[in-house]
Amino acid sequence: MFGKPLNELLAPWNGPLPAVDEPKGLVLSTGQPTADKELIAMAAHRAKSFALAAGQTDLTPDVLDQVHADVQRLATEYPQQPLTELLPDLLTTQDTLFTLLEHQRRPAQARQLYFLAGVTGGLLAKASHDLSDPHAALTQARTAFVCADNADHNGFRAWIRGLQSLVSYWAGRTRESVRYAQSGVEFAANDTSSVWLPVSETRAWAALGIANATRAAIERAEAARESVQEDEVDEIGGLCAFGRARQLYYAAEALSWLPSQSATATDYAQQAVGAYEDASSPEWAFGDQAGSRSALAITRIQMGELEGAAEAVSPVLELMPEQRINGIITCTQRVHRALRDSPLAEAGSDLQEQIEIFTRTPLKSLPR
Repeated sequence: MFGKPLNELLAPWNGPLPAVDEPKGLVLSTGQPTADKELIAMAAHRAKSFALAAGQTDLTPDVLDQVHADVQRLATEYPQQPLTELLPDLLTTQDTLFTLLEHQRRPAQARQLYFLAGVTGGLLAKASHDLSDPHAALTQARTAFVCADNADHNGFRAWIRGLQSLVSYWAGRTRESVRYAQSGVEFAANDTSSVWLPVSETRAWAALGIANATRAAIERAEAARESVQEDEVDEIGGLCAFGRARQLYYAAEALSWLPSQSATATDYAQQAVGAYEDASSPEWAFGDQAGSRSALAITRIQMGELEGAAEAVSPVLELMPEQRINGIITCTQRVHRALRDSPLAEAGSDLQEQIEIFTRTPLKSLPR
């Protein structure tokens, strides 16, 4: 085909190489906003890499502040940004922290690095859960708990137990979810995990259909809220803090499992939906907003209000595939099942079809 013998075609190239113009010295602005933003990000990444390498022997306060700022940004942005935008930085930050911990550090520095590595591991546990991989999620969480032990931080231990309870709940391991939530209580003081743990237990008890334990856990969470004092974990913010809006959402979702509690569930759900209306609030989270609306839809189905249910869940069904995390898909599937099992099944066929179309393209199906 080429008019050459086979051994000549397979031989190393000995001819001249084509000329390639390579940029030298300063890389100039392209004049294109997207490309220039990438150049700025590359420069910042290079500067950070240099700073970390320059402080290998004994980390300077500036280096520790930089890593802390990176972790805090990720924790703050996680509930509000699509995972696809954050995952590369999450992986890079975890690798950076593990690399820093592989060198001998002064005890105070090691403790801070273990704390930040654990937080990053917790965020990756949540990311694994959002991508429907509970095995990877619990693996990350166990490693994060090891970091919490090395940091000797009880509030952090309690936070990880909350994450493990969350992952187990969505994986359908409700008894395991209860055990994780209960085992975290010994570490929780007055931080927001003291609210997260009992209200996480609430959801698991409700999924098991045990109403008395559900209500009792809600009451414990309400009592804990009255004496909350923020700790080092809460100060990270974002996913690391458990605010009132999330508490309302968890209670609404829990009670939506129990048709006998539909009136109380509706009240909690309406409060939760209202709490998530302001997208500029630091507590705003698209996943919890969707969960609150799904819980409200379920309670309205239980009360025979099809139009109200459709109105509640409609904004959820408009979320882009990049936002269709595991929890949101599962919540909308619960709305589908509630319709199926109600007297509204026939009249709600259009809403069921909309949910089916929505759940066909979850985040985990997108190319990465």
